[in-house]
Amino acid sequence: MAAVHYDSYTEARTHLKDLLDAAGRGGVATVRRDSRRIALVDQERLRHFLASVTPANAQVVPEAGGWSIFIPGLPVAADGATFDEAVREMVTALREYAEDWQERLVNAPNHAHNWGLVQLVSLSDDSQLRDWLVGSDR
Repeated sequence: MAAVHYDSYTEARTHLKDLLDAAGRGGVATVRRDSRRIALVDQERLRHFLASVTPANAQVVPEAGGWSIFIPGLPVAADGATFDEAVREMVTALREYAEDWQERLVNAPNHAHNWGLVQLVSLSDDSQLRDWLVGSDR
C-alpha cells in the first residue's frame, strides 16, 4: 500500500476519495496546507493507539461510604455511591474536561500537553472510556 500525499488543498479535494480510502486502510494519507502537513487517520485506529499509549492511571478509593476516582495530574475527579456510579461520573467529568480543553484550555501551558487525552476522550464512546479507566481497554 503506497502512501498518499497531496501538496495542496485543491489537489487533496480532487482526490478526497483516495485520501479517505488510504486512511481507512491504515495507510499514510497527508495534505499540505501552507507550511503544515495534516495527516488523515482512521478514527478507531487512532483511538485504539491512544488508549494503548495513554494509560489512565486512575486512582479509585473507598470514601465516606462511596467511591472516589481521580487521575493524578488532571483536574478531574468524580464520586459515587457505588464503584460503577463513580466510573460513570468520571466519564462525564472527562467529557466536560475535553470540551473545556477544546474551547479554552488548548493553549494554557499547564493543559496543552493533554492533547492525546482529549483526543482519546472525544473519539471514545462511554463504554470504551469506562474500559480505559478500569484497565480493560487493550
